[in-house]
Amino acid sequence: MLEQFVAVMPGTLAPALLVMCLSVMLTVGEGRDKPVSTHWRLGGLLVGTVAAIVFAALRATAVINQRTFVNYPVLCVAVVVDLLAIAVVVAARRITTNWQRHAVWMHVANAIAAVDIALTLFYALPDVILQLTIWVEPGDPVFTSAMLLRALGFALGLAMSIVVAAIFRTMRSTAVRPAFTAAVVIVMALLFVQHLTGLMQILQARGFPMNHTEFVLLAWSINNNRGMIMAQAFAFLIPAVASIVAGFRMKTKPVDGENDATVRRHKAFRRRAVAAAAWSVVAALGVAATLTFGVASTQQEITLSPPEAYSLKDGVATIPFTQVEDGHLHRFEYKAKDGTVMRFIIIKKNGGAYGIGLDACDNCGDAGYYEKDGKIICKKCEVAINLATIGFKGGCNPVPFPYKTGNGKITIQTADLDALSAHFQ
Repeated sequence: MLEQFVAVMPGTLAPALLVMCLSVMLTVGEGRDKPVSTHWRLGGLLVGTVAAIVFAALRATAVINQRTFVNYPVLCVAVVVDLLAIAVVVAARRITTNWQRHAVWMHVANAIAAVDIALTLFYALPDVILQLTIWVEPGDPVFTSAMLLRALGFALGLAMSIVVAAIFRTMRSTAVRPAFTAAVVIVMALLFVQHLTGLMQILQARGFPMNHTEFVLLAWSINNNRGMIMAQAFAFLIPAVASIVAGFRMKTKPVDGENDATVRRHKAFRRRAVAAAAWSVVAALGVAATLTFGVASTQQEITLSPPEAYSLKDGVATIPFTQVEDGHLHRFEYKAKDGTVMRFIIIKKNGGAYGIGLDACDNCGDAGYYEKDGKIICKKCEVAINLATIGFKGGCNPVPFPYKTGNGKITIQTADLDALSAHFQ
């Protein structure tokens, strides 16, 4: 349950905060006083979610083997739209004040917000949705206590992101506008950095030249992704402090010219301001606890077994049966023609057949597999692989490739491995 919770909450928090922030900054009027473009943000939410579900389904069924050819154009557009959305937030007060006088700018702002929401959801949600594929381990009944715990962890992770965003939203009426705007700008700036980091990772894998400083910055951003998620939550401590200050500035004792009703309103505002700030601090600390103690308790680093030696001659890799017939996982390494270091695994299955494939899958990339208690487990998503399905496409199975068996050995054409080097890039 905890593994699902700490995987889902960080993946859904940024989209939840983005939707909340843009909703608060661009909300105007009620009923007929609202522009028709207000509904575009909801459209962006629906389009992004549906597209993410479809993309996740295509990845889970191995219809799409590589994420980069989809994520690359998405991120190229996202980094530009992120900057436009930040500009919209900075100018939100001018855009929303008397918006009827400049309705075109209101529509443009909502259009940018809708596109930003859709792209963010499409990029962030597929990995979260794919967590659904590991609720039931191969060979197990559908309804088990383990499955129910995983489902509960998934639901709680999603619920926490929504609740945290809703708590921060309560400060929209108690904190001064500049303080809330500052928090929103920080959240969206960090989202831009996350999208830019994803884009630069793809470019770097494609051989895009980087100097030493750029590479160090990229590595720092990758390694500190959880820290940036926490920073998005802690940014709302700015309006929390402003909310408390605004609350205590309210006079709660009658003064000349004020009636009891005004005093009661001041007292009610102070209570709301303090409560909103207090709950926001609790929400930020909850996010921090999840991303530190929660993640630490689930991350027991698994070290993959070292690669074994084998014969490689004239474009043919040869592994004798005697080396891999013990029924355990055996890992091998190969350097492709393009310089990519690849890994493949072999295990003897029940019945005497051999399960052979890359030490990588279409869902989780090149995280690799390890053996535990007689099961082969994906290092990234912790799903146990059904031995009978190793060598077949789909799900979290190792990516298969052609090979031959006979004369007491397994032979693999290295050209077949070269063709799959992208799985390790």
